[in-house]
Amino acid sequence: MNVLIVDDHPLFREGLQFVLSDLSESLSFSSAVGLSTITHQMVDDADLILLDLGISDSTGYNSLAKLRAMAPSSTVVVISSDDNPETILACIDGGAAGFIPKTSKPQELVSALRLVLEGGIYLPPNGMNEVNLSDDKDNSLEKLTPRQRKAVLLAGRGLPNKSIAIEMGITEGTVKLHLSAAYKLLGVKNRTEAMFIISRSGLTFQQADMMSNVYTEV
Repeated sequence: MNVLIVDDHPLFREGLQFVLSDLSESLSFSSAVGLSTITHQMVDDADLILLDLGISDSTGYNSLAKLRAMAPSSTVVVISSDDNPETILACIDGGAAGFIPKTSKPQELVSALRLVLEGGIYLPPNGMNEVNLSDDKDNSLEKLTPRQRKAVLLAGRGLPNKSIAIEMGITEGTVKLHLSAAYKLLGVKNRTEAMFIISRSGLTFQQADMMSNVYTEV
């Protein structure tokens, strides 16, 4: 896995590399101090991108949107000192697969990154507390078919429908049907609420992938 770290603080970049290297020996790293220094080769090679919204040439949420447009198939996780719940949810709505506050304790950062590397989705507690789901509905992912679970997880990781279709070997129309049916069954209105359920369940992409392999799309 290739990891791109977008942060203008050398010490923090080196710290992230140290933590991630401890999680896996099969990682390679590249870094950029801002959006203007990111090359096409960097985003083409990146499987995971860690973005600090506070970089010098950042324009807030627009920076995330620009990065998602540059790397639509990459997993983007926001790491920021601004852990306001509104910021967290805005990043999730903008296509981030997770949000890690810079105020997180070392063990929390390690756990969050490990979950992301395993194909899961991470939201900090104060972000999840802002998502209001109906108490009278069963939001369990177990009610979804394996294909629906995988589509929801990929959408939760910020992939557009076209990339989800390629990943699953199905059409974009089928992706929309899977997501629409999944949201209805879960009793949620959008991707942010669905992502909350995924975070709470601890489901990873590998697990969803294994479950979906027992089905054949026609």
